[in-house]
Amino acid sequence: MTYQCFDVSITDRIAHVVLNRPEKRNNMIRAFWDELPHIIQDIDGNARARVIVISSTGPHFTSGIDTSLFSDGSIAPGPEAQRAARLQHGARFYDHVQHMQRSFTAIEQCRIPVIAAIQGGCIGGGVDLITACDMRYATEDAFITIFETNIGMTADVGTFPRLVKLIPEGIVRELAYTGRRMTAREALACGLVNRVFADQTTLLAEVMAIAREIASKAPLAVYGCKRMINYARDHSTADGLDYIGIWNASMLQKEEILEAMQANSEKRPGDFVELPLTSPAGSRHSNS
Repeated sequence: MTYQCFDVSITDRIAHVVLNRPEKRNNMIRAFWDELPHIIQDIDGNARARVIVISSTGPHFTSGIDTSLFSDGSIAPGPEAQRAARLQHGARFYDHVQHMQRSFTAIEQCRIPVIAAIQGGCIGGGVDLITACDMRYATEDAFITIFETNIGMTADVGTFPRLVKLIPEGIVRELAYTGRRMTAREALACGLVNRVFADQTTLLAEVMAIAREIASKAPLAVYGCKRMINYARDHSTADGLDYIGIWNASMLQKEEILEAMQANSEKRPGDFVELPLTSPAGSRHSNS
Protein backbone atom coordinates (compact mmCIF):
# COMPACT_ATOMS: atom_id res chain seq x y z
CA MET A 1 0.00 0.00 0.00
CA THR A 2 1.22 3.52 -0.80
CA TYR A 3 1.16 6.23 1.84
CA GLN A 4 1.40 10.00 1.52
CA CYS A 5 3.60 10.57 4.57
CA PHE A 6 5.51 7.31 5.00
CA ASP A 7 7.53 4.65 3.24
CA VAL A 8 7.19 1.21 4.80
CA SER A 9 9.42 -1.82 4.27
CA ILE A 10 9.78 -5.10 6.14
CA THR A 11 12.99 -7.12 6.11
CA ASP A 12 14.10 -9.90 8.46
CA ARG A 13 11.07 -9.32 10.69
CA ILE A 14 11.96 -5.64 11.15
CA ALA A 15 9.49 -3.04 9.88
CA HIS A 16 11.08 0.25 8.85
CA VAL A 17 8.62 3.16 8.82
CA VAL A 18 10.18 6.28 7.27
CA LEU A 19 8.74 9.79 7.26
CA ASN A 20 9.15 10.69 3.59
CA ARG A 21 8.36 14.39 3.14
CA PRO A 22 11.76 16.08 3.68
CA GLU A 23 10.84 19.04 1.48
CA LYS A 24 8.16 19.90 4.08
CA ARG A 25 10.40 19.01 7.02
CA ASN A 26 8.11 16.01 7.53
CA ASN A 27 5.39 18.13 9.08
CA MET A 28 2.37 16.24 10.31
CA ILE A 29 -0.42 16.94 7.82
CA ARG A 30 -3.93 15.51 8.08
CA ALA A 31 -2.99 12.29 6.28
CA PHE A 32 -0.22 11.64 8.83
CA TRP A 33 -2.71 11.14 11.65
CA ASP A 34 -4.68 8.53 9.71
CA GLU A 35 -1.74 6.72 8.14
CA LEU A 36 0.48 6.24 11.21
CA PRO A 37 -1.97 4.25 13.36
CA HIS A 38 -3.05 2.25 10.31
CA ILE A 39 0.57 1.27 9.64
CA ILE A 40 1.32 0.40 13.26
CA GLN A 41 -1.88 -1.58 13.77
CA ASP A 42 -1.46 -3.43 10.47
CA ILE A 43 2.10 -4.52 11.28
CA ASP A 44 1.20 -5.48 14.82
CA GLY A 45 -2.24 -6.98 14.24
CA ASN A 46 -1.08 -9.11 11.32
CA ALA A 47 2.18 -10.10 13.06
CA ARG A 48 4.14 -8.87 10.06
CA ALA A 49 7.25 -7.93 12.08
CA ARG A 50 8.80 -8.30 15.51
CA VAL A 51 10.17 -4.75 15.79
CA ILE A 52 9.26 -1.39 14.26
CA VAL A 53 11.88 1.30 13.57
CA ILE A 54 10.62 4.82 12.87
CA SER A 55 13.13 7.09 11.12
CA SER A 56 13.00 10.11 8.86
CA THR A 57 14.49 11.90 5.88
CA GLY A 58 16.07 15.27 5.27
CA PRO A 59 17.52 17.78 7.76
CA HIS A 60 14.85 17.24 10.43
CA PHE A 61 13.10 14.26 11.94
CA THR A 62 9.90 16.31 11.92
CA SER A 63 8.91 19.96 12.25
CA GLY A 64 5.76 18.90 14.09
CA ILE A 65 2.07 19.45 13.49
CA ASP A 66 1.03 21.27 10.33
CA THR A 67 -0.40 24.49 11.78
CA SER A 68 -3.07 24.67 9.07
CA LEU A 69 -4.85 21.88 10.96
CA PHE A 70 -5.79 24.45 13.61
CA SER A 71 -7.74 26.62 11.17
CA ASP A 72 -11.52 26.34 11.04
CA GLY A 73 -11.56 26.24 7.25
CA SER A 74 -13.98 28.32 5.25
CA ILE A 75 -16.47 30.46 7.12
CA ALA A 76 -19.85 28.80 7.26
CA PRO A 77 -22.54 30.64 5.25
CA GLY A 78 -25.43 32.31 7.05
CA PRO A 79 -25.78 33.53 10.65
CA GLU A 80 -27.22 30.25 12.02
CA ALA A 81 -24.43 28.16 10.52
CA GLN A 82 -21.85 30.63 11.83
CA ARG A 83 -23.40 30.46 15.29
CA ALA A 84 -23.35 26.66 15.25
CA ALA A 85 -19.72 26.65 14.09
CA ARG A 86 -18.78 29.06 16.88
CA LEU A 87 -20.57 27.09 19.59
CA GLN A 88 -19.29 23.74 18.33
CA HIS A 89 -15.67 24.87 18.07
CA GLY A 90 -14.60 23.50 21.46
CA ALA A 91 -16.23 20.11 20.92
CA ARG A 92 -14.80 19.80 17.42
CA PHE A 93 -11.31 20.74 18.62
CA TYR A 94 -11.53 18.21 21.46
CA ASP A 95 -12.52 15.44 19.04
CA HIS A 96 -9.68 16.43 16.71
CA VAL A 97 -7.10 16.35 19.51
CA GLN A 98 -8.35 12.97 20.69
CA HIS A 99 -7.92 11.61 17.17
CA MET A 100 -4.30 12.82 17.11
CA GLN A 101 -3.67 11.42 20.59
CA ARG A 102 -4.96 8.00 19.50
CA SER A 103 -2.53 8.04 16.58
CA PHE A 104 0.42 8.03 19.01
CA THR A 105 -1.27 5.83 21.60
CA ALA A 106 -1.31 3.15 18.87
CA ILE A 107 2.48 3.05 19.22
CA GLU A 108 2.29 2.57 22.98
CA GLN A 109 -0.43 -0.09 22.71
CA CYS A 110 1.36 -1.97 19.93
CA ARG A 111 2.47 -5.41 21.13
CA ILE A 112 5.95 -5.12 19.63
CA PRO A 113 8.77 -2.66 20.43
CA VAL A 114 8.87 0.61 18.47
CA ILE A 115 12.22 2.40 18.18
CA ALA A 116 12.67 6.05 17.17
CA ALA A 117 15.82 7.03 15.22
CA ILE A 118 16.03 10.83 15.41
CA GLN A 119 18.11 13.15 13.22
CA GLY A 120 18.03 16.94 13.21
CA GLY A 121 15.08 18.65 14.80
CA CYS A 122 12.36 16.76 16.66
CA ILE A 123 9.97 19.64 17.06
CA GLY A 124 6.56 20.06 18.67
CA GLY A 125 4.46 17.04 17.76
CA GLY A 126 7.66 15.12 17.14
CA VAL A 127 8.21 15.04 20.90
CA ASP A 128 4.76 13.50 21.33
CA LEU A 129 5.73 10.87 18.74
CA ILE A 130 9.08 9.83 20.19
CA THR A 131 7.85 9.71 23.79
CA ALA A 132 5.26 7.12 22.74
CA CYS A 133 8.06 4.89 21.42
CA ASP A 134 9.82 2.24 23.50
CA MET A 135 13.33 3.55 22.88
CA ARG A 136 14.94 6.60 21.32
CA TYR A 137 18.32 7.02 19.59
CA ALA A 138 19.69 10.20 18.06
CA THR A 139 22.41 11.81 15.97
CA GLU A 140 24.86 14.33 17.40
CA ASP A 141 23.03 17.20 15.68
CA ALA A 142 19.58 16.15 16.88
CA PHE A 143 17.54 18.30 19.23
CA ILE A 144 14.04 18.32 20.68
CA THR A 145 11.87 21.27 21.52
CA ILE A 146 8.39 21.63 22.99
CA PHE A 147 7.75 24.27 20.38
CA GLU A 148 4.05 24.72 21.07
CA THR A 149 4.88 27.18 23.85
CA ASN A 150 6.62 29.43 21.33
CA ILE A 151 3.43 29.77 19.29
CA GLY A 152 1.10 30.36 22.23
CA MET A 153 -0.11 26.78 22.70
CA THR A 154 0.05 24.09 25.36
CA ALA A 155 1.29 20.78 23.95
CA ASP A 156 -1.70 18.46 23.92
CA VAL A 157 -1.00 15.31 21.90
CA GLY A 158 0.95 13.35 24.53
CA THR A 159 4.14 15.20 25.46
CA PHE A 160 3.45 15.89 29.13
CA PRO A 161 1.77 12.65 30.27
CA ARG A 162 4.68 10.65 28.82
CA LEU A 163 7.68 12.96 29.15
CA VAL A 164 7.27 13.40 32.93
CA LYS A 165 7.65 9.62 33.24
CA LEU A 166 10.87 9.60 31.19
CA ILE A 167 12.91 12.50 32.58
CA PRO A 168 12.93 14.62 35.78
CA GLU A 169 9.90 16.86 36.21
CA GLY A 170 12.00 19.99 36.64
CA ILE A 171 13.59 19.48 33.23
CA VAL A 172 10.18 18.92 31.65
CA ARG A 173 8.95 22.15 33.18
CA GLU A 174 11.96 24.10 31.93
CA LEU A 175 11.58 22.75 28.40
CA ALA A 176 7.84 23.46 28.43
CA TYR A 177 7.97 26.93 29.95
CA THR A 178 10.85 28.18 27.79
CA GLY A 179 10.31 26.28 24.53
CA ARG A 180 14.11 25.95 24.29
CA ARG A 181 16.04 23.29 22.43
CA MET A 182 17.40 20.25 24.23
CA THR A 183 20.49 18.89 22.48
CA ALA A 184 21.06 15.20 21.85
CA ARG A 185 23.83 15.15 24.45
CA GLU A 186 21.56 16.69 27.08
CA ALA A 187 18.81 14.24 26.15
CA LEU A 188 21.31 11.40 26.61
CA ALA A 189 22.45 12.74 29.98
CA CYS A 190 18.90 12.85 31.37
CA GLY A 191 17.91 9.48 29.88
CA LEU A 192 15.50 10.61 27.18
CA VAL A 193 17.59 8.94 24.46
CA ASN A 194 19.52 5.69 24.86
CA ARG A 195 22.56 6.54 22.74
CA VAL A 196 23.87 9.26 20.44
CA PHE A 197 25.68 8.58 17.15
CA ALA A 198 27.83 10.75 14.90
CA ASP A 199 25.53 10.82 11.87
CA GLN A 200 22.35 9.33 10.46
CA THR A 201 24.09 6.55 8.55
CA THR A 202 25.69 5.31 11.76
CA LEU A 203 22.47 5.88 13.67
CA LEU A 204 20.42 3.69 11.34
CA ALA A 205 23.08 0.96 11.20
CA GLU A 206 23.26 0.77 14.99
CA VAL A 207 19.51 0.98 15.51
CA MET A 208 18.94 -1.81 12.98
CA ALA A 209 21.51 -3.94 14.84
CA ILE A 210 19.53 -3.42 18.05
CA ALA A 211 16.30 -4.22 16.19
CA ARG A 212 17.82 -7.46 14.86
CA GLU A 213 18.80 -8.46 18.38
CA ILE A 214 15.23 -7.87 19.60
CA ALA A 215 13.78 -9.69 16.60
CA SER A 216 15.87 -12.75 17.47
CA LYS A 217 14.07 -13.18 20.80
CA ALA A 218 10.80 -14.99 21.46
CA PRO A 219 8.01 -12.59 20.39
CA LEU A 220 5.70 -13.71 23.20
CA ALA A 221 8.41 -12.94 25.77
CA VAL A 222 9.12 -9.49 24.30
CA TYR A 223 5.38 -8.77 24.17
CA GLY A 224 5.16 -9.67 27.85
CA CYS A 225 8.09 -7.41 28.67
CA LYS A 226 6.45 -4.44 26.95
CA ARG A 227 3.13 -5.04 28.70
CA MET A 228 4.81 -5.40 32.10
CA ILE A 229 6.98 -2.28 31.69
CA ASN A 230 4.02 -0.16 30.59
CA TYR A 231 1.90 -1.51 33.43
CA ALA A 232 4.61 -1.01 36.05
CA ARG A 233 5.13 2.57 34.90
CA ASP A 234 1.47 3.40 35.55
CA HIS A 235 0.83 1.35 38.72
CA SER A 236 2.25 0.66 42.16
CA THR A 237 4.97 -1.93 42.76
CA ALA A 238 2.46 -4.21 44.49
CA ASP A 239 0.08 -4.01 41.53
CA GLY A 240 2.93 -4.66 39.11
CA LEU A 241 4.08 -7.74 41.02
CA ASP A 242 0.57 -9.13 41.09
CA TYR A 243 0.04 -8.45 37.38
CA ILE A 244 3.25 -10.19 36.28
CA GLY A 245 2.29 -13.20 38.39
CA ILE A 246 -1.12 -13.41 36.74
CA TRP A 247 0.39 -12.77 33.30
CA ASN A 248 2.93 -15.59 33.56
CA ALA A 249 0.39 -17.94 35.10
CA SER A 250 -1.54 -17.72 31.83
CA MET A 251 1.11 -16.76 29.25
CA LEU A 252 4.37 -18.50 30.27
CA GLN A 253 5.30 -21.03 27.60
CA LYS A 254 7.72 -23.81 28.67
CA GLU A 255 8.31 -24.82 25.05
CA GLU A 256 9.56 -21.34 24.19
CA ILE A 257 11.86 -21.30 27.24
CA LEU A 258 13.36 -24.66 26.33
CA GLU A 259 13.77 -23.59 22.69
CA ALA A 260 15.51 -20.37 23.74
CA MET A 261 17.90 -22.26 26.01
CA GLN A 262 18.66 -24.89 23.38
CA ALA A 263 19.15 -22.31 20.63
CA ASN A 264 21.58 -20.41 22.86
CA SER A 265 23.58 -23.53 23.66
CA GLU A 266 23.67 -24.54 19.97
CA LYS A 267 24.46 -20.95 18.87
CA ARG A 268 21.60 -20.86 16.35
CA PRO A 269 18.52 -18.69 15.84
CA GLY A 270 15.57 -19.71 17.95
CA ASP A 271 12.52 -21.25 16.28
CA PHE A 272 9.85 -19.21 18.05
CA VAL A 273 6.13 -18.88 17.46
CA GLU A 274 4.92 -15.51 16.17
CA LEU A 275 2.32 -13.40 17.92
CA PRO A 276 -1.28 -14.34 17.10
CA LEU A 277 -3.10 -12.23 14.53
CA THR A 278 -5.52 -9.68 15.93
CA SER A 279 -6.60 -7.78 12.80
CA PRO A 280 -9.44 -8.98 10.56
CA ALA A 281 -8.11 -10.91 7.58
CA GLY A 282 -9.42 -8.26 5.20
CA SER A 283 -7.16 -5.57 6.69
CA ARG A 284 -3.89 -7.07 5.49
CA HIS A 285 -1.73 -5.00 3.18
CA SER A 286 1.61 -5.63 1.53
CA ASN A 287 4.16 -2.83 1.99
CA SER A 288 7.38 -4.81 1.68
